[in-house]
Amino acid sequence: MQLSDDLIACAGLLERGDPDRFAAAMAAPPEARRVLFPLYAFNLEVARAPWVTQETMIAEMRLQWWRDALEEIAKGGAVRRHEVVTPLAQVLDAETAARLDPLVGARRWDIYRDPFEDEGHLTRYLEETSGLLLLAAGRALGGIDEEVALDAGYAFGLAAFLRAVPELEGKGRVPLLDGRPEGVAALARGGLERLKRARRGFGKMPKSARPALLAGWQAGPLLALAAKEPGRVAEGTLQLSEFSKRARLVAAAFRGRV
Repeated sequence: MQLSDDLIACAGLLERGDPDRFAAAMAAPPEARRVLFPLYAFNLEVARAPWVTQETMIAEMRLQWWRDALEEIAKGGAVRRHEVVTPLAQVLDAETAARLDPLVGARRWDIYRDPFEDEGHLTRYLEETSGLLLLAAGRALGGIDEEVALDAGYAFGLAAFLRAVPELEGKGRVPLLDGRPEGVAALARGGLERLKRARRGFGKMPKSARPALLAGWQAGPLLALAAKEPGRVAEGTLQLSEFSKRARLVAAAFRGRV
């Protein structure tokens, strides 16, 4: 499949800014990349928006720009010309574009230094960021049950979030409600339970939609490691070896699930 200039630009953004999702997209069939590249590039740009400036108003404006772009896609009319928005509009239907609005809104937490209000707030953050991204990818590729997407997306997002804890703390954020080892372990076990529940629905997904799952290829082992050795989160050593990462991605691509 020949990629357009916009899709090549999206792939380049991912390769530089989100190499794990780039690897997951490259492990997908070529026809799936037309969907995954713009969706993941959109997610990257939204995730970056709160961090590119110290001015909260400018950060809010950057997020609003993406909400406005999604609204244009949802309305089905003219869409702003942009290397990510243009190909994104070609793969999202109106309902899915509207469903992604909370993904952008959830990133407002990243702008400020307030901790999560409670466990429910953290859960919503992970479901609305990682979960809705998985839901959109699965829908655009052929279909995914919303409950399966939110369960799996929560687990995928939690694994990445735990890896990011030291960086978030270094930037003055309070990412964890309970940063004690026992609190981290309990959070990781909860993520594993939701992943286990989601896996029961993976087999019901159309084969064409399963590449959407590849982005979570590290989630299971990372959450298991955090549950067993929670101190790794604070130490910044919650990671897999490069060999293990490559082997697991190849296996996930072959099986069509994670």
